[in-house]
Amino acid sequence: MKIAIISNEFPPLMSSGAIQVRDLAAEFANDGNTVTVITATHGQKENLIIEKVSNYEVVRFPALRTKEISYFIRTINEILTPFLMVRGLKKSTIENTKWDAVIWYSPTIFLGYVAKFLKDQSSCPGYLILRDIFPDWAVDTGLISKGLPYKILKRFEKYQYSVADIIGVQAKGNLSYFDETTNIGDTQLEVLNNWLRHDGSKETSIQISKTKLSGRKIFVYAGNMGVAQGIEILFQLPLLLKNRKDIGFLFVGRGSEMEKYRKHEDFIDLDNIIFYDQIDPDEIPSLYSQCHIGMLSLDVRHKTHNIPGKFLSYVSSGLPVLASVNPNNDLIDLIKNTNTGMVIDDGEISSFLRKALLLIDTNEINDISSNCRKLSKELFQPSTAMNQIKKSIENHELFKCKLK
Repeated sequence: MKIAIISNEFPPLMSSGAIQVRDLAAEFANDGNTVTVITATHGQKENLIIEKVSNYEVVRFPALRTKEISYFIRTINEILTPFLMVRGLKKSTIENTKWDAVIWYSPTIFLGYVAKFLKDQSSCPGYLILRDIFPDWAVDTGLISKGLPYKILKRFEKYQYSVADIIGVQAKGNLSYFDETTNIGDTQLEVLNNWLRHDGSKETSIQISKTKLSGRKIFVYAGNMGVAQGIEILFQLPLLLKNRKDIGFLFVGRGSEMEKYRKHEDFIDLDNIIFYDQIDPDEIPSLYSQCHIGMLSLDVRHKTHNIPGKFLSYVSSGLPVLASVNPNNDLIDLIKNTNTGMVIDDGEISSFLRKALLLIDTNEINDISSNCRKLSKELFQPSTAMNQIKKSIENHELFKCKLK
């Protein structure tokens, strides 16, 4: 198949989405397909860059800035960037390429316009990889209200769904969102698990044995630290466990909350916590090999379901998971049924502290670690996601019509 994959998330960005798209593109290419990733890169001066990455192609257009700016400006720039991408496509050598399938990754919700342009050129099926339900999660967490901005964003969200022939959501619980609140007509809906190759062998610059945390059992959090993560509960643990000289906390990443706590007076002189800036994703396995427990949190006000990339990175490395998530999240049963860690859904620090101590002091840590690796291999491999997407596309009527 000749496949176009559209995403605003792609290396050199170091987000979990960028790594997912990279790994998926490589998997499709390894399967013998002709793959072109179409993306937009902030700071790019050229109108078009076409580069060969391993055995697939990447087409880059300039993008407006969407990181570390106000939500208002970010939204405007995210709306405008797809129009710039289509304008660039119309002037590029790939304008008349006939695709067998168009795949696009959300977030963002604004790439439906690019996907429709490519689909219309080729009369081919489109597969939407939907990783979060936006803008509803932003309302749930108090970032926006149900005013005019929300209504405008809902139009883009619904337009994106209307372009898709198949939508893959990341958790079973998200299926009810479409049954109860959103009509998608004849669009096929399915659960597409997240995936992560995560076999990077790059040695990390972070050597815990050379820090004040040397010799301790390490709780680690690596990734974005923003409002949606509900990260406050994680930072209460180092304060409550400051007298446990055998336990340490390592925070690696970026985001508004990271900077807030990094500079907070309560943490400056604390001897059981260290902060590091974001590192290359290929360094993560090397980092996690020095740690004992992986932490994650989601804002308890979320009403949608999320299996974070962070969870995948922990279980891939055999790290038991300590999680605080929103009630009824599919992740709760997943962790409990597979015995891959401890989880709470009430947002209470007393519950979280109790689970943290049970996990770090258990004699079954090796069994839990083994369960993590087993779960990763069974559910969260790029090959599994690729095969599912490919099968869904090949079974779609639009694809079958192209073969006739």
